[in-house]
Amino acid sequence: MTAGKVAITDCDHISMDEEKEVFSNAGVDMVLYQCKTEDDLISAIQEYEITGNQYAPFTERVFSALKNLKVVVRYGVGVNNIDVKAASRHGVRVCNVPDYGIQEVSAHALTLMMALTRKLLLTDRSIHRGEWNYEVSIPISRYSEQTIGIIGLGRIGKNFARLVRPFDGRIVACDPLYPKKAPQDFSFVKMTDLDELLETADVISIHCPLETAFHLIGKSQLRMMKKSAFLINVSRGGIVDESALEEALEEKWIAGAACDVLEQEPPRGMHPLLKYENFICTPHVAWYSVQSSRDLKRKLAEEMVRYLDGQPLRNALN
Repeated sequence: MTAGKVAITDCDHISMDEEKEVFSNAGVDMVLYQCKTEDDLISAIQEYEITGNQYAPFTERVFSALKNLKVVVRYGVGVNNIDVKAASRHGVRVCNVPDYGIQEVSAHALTLMMALTRKLLLTDRSIHRGEWNYEVSIPISRYSEQTIGIIGLGRIGKNFARLVRPFDGRIVACDPLYPKKAPQDFSFVKMTDLDELLETADVISIHCPLETAFHLIGKSQLRMMKKSAFLINVSRGGIVDESALEEALEEKWIAGAACDVLEQEPPRGMHPLLKYENFICTPHVAWYSVQSSRDLKRKLAEEMVRYLDGQPLRNALN
C-alpha cells in the first residue's frame, strides 16, 4: 500500500465514512474542501496530484493553474462540470464512476414510465379531491401493444431494456455505437435511428450522456413524437430543451413527460413545467439507494488509491 494525501474538492453527502475507510486502509490522508468556484479550486488544491470532485468546475483556467494535478475522479457518471478536452491538453486524466447505480436509474425510469402510462398521479390526485372515477385515466394502452424507445444503449439503457422486456411490447433503440445491430444478448431490441424512434415509440426513455447530446430533444424532435407518446429523462437535464417541452405539453404535442433531472438544479422558484398535471418531476434521485450511495463513494476512493499505488485506472475517460 502507498502513503499519500488526497483532496476531495466538494461533497454534499451526509457522511464520508466509505471514503475514509478506503483511504485509511491504504494509508492515505484525505482532506475535504467545499469548493464552489474556479478560484476556490485554484486556492485549495495546488499541492495535490489527485482529487475527487462532485460539482466544482474544472475549466481551462483551473487546469492551467494547477500544475501538480494529474487525475480528477468525479462522483457519478456524468462529467459535465469538467472540461475533459482541457484536462487532456494539460495532461490530466478524468475518471468517473459509471457502474454504481445501474439498477437504480433503470428502475426509476421504469417507475416513471408506469406512473405516466398507467396515469398513477392523475388518479391519485382525483381520489384526494374526493372523487372515485377511473375515467380520469382514459386512455390507457396495453404494454404488449406499445413500442418502447430507448435513446442510448449503454449500461443503464441495456438494463432498462431488460426490465421492460417482460411486458412483451416492441423495443427499439438508437445508439451511435450500435447503428444497425444490437449488442450481444439484446437481439430482442431493434436498432433504428433517432427520427424513426421518435416517430414510432409510445414511450421514449433517455439514457445518454449530456456531453454528446445537449438539447438532443428540442422542438422539432418533440413534434415528431406521437400525440399519445410519453417522454422520460433520467440522464441529464440539458438533453431535453425545457422551453420546447413546455410548449409541447401546452400544445399537447405529446401525452406527458417525466424528468428526474433539470437544466438548473434545483430550479429557481416554481419551474414552469410543474403547472402541468401530466408532468412528473423527481429531484435527481434516480441514482439513489443505500447500496448505490455506498458503492459510489467506495469506488471513487478505490480509483484514487489505484492511482497512488501505480495501478491502471479503471474508468479513465481521456
